[in-house]
Amino acid sequence: MMNAIRREKQLKNWHREWKWNLVKEQNPELKDLAADWYTEEQIREARDSETSSE
Repeated sequence: MMNAIRREKQLKNWHREWKWNLVKEQNPELKDLAADWYTEEQIREARDSETSSE
């Protein structure tokens, strides 16, 4: 956990271009890494609950 926090603080000080290059190096096709976290139905339900609470 301490390593993750240390890395986060390090990246926070990086220039935008450096961060973008890191992303492209790790994920050159820029695939959505969270694409399979939720079903379409779960997304719709979350959107519906957000709009109904406004």
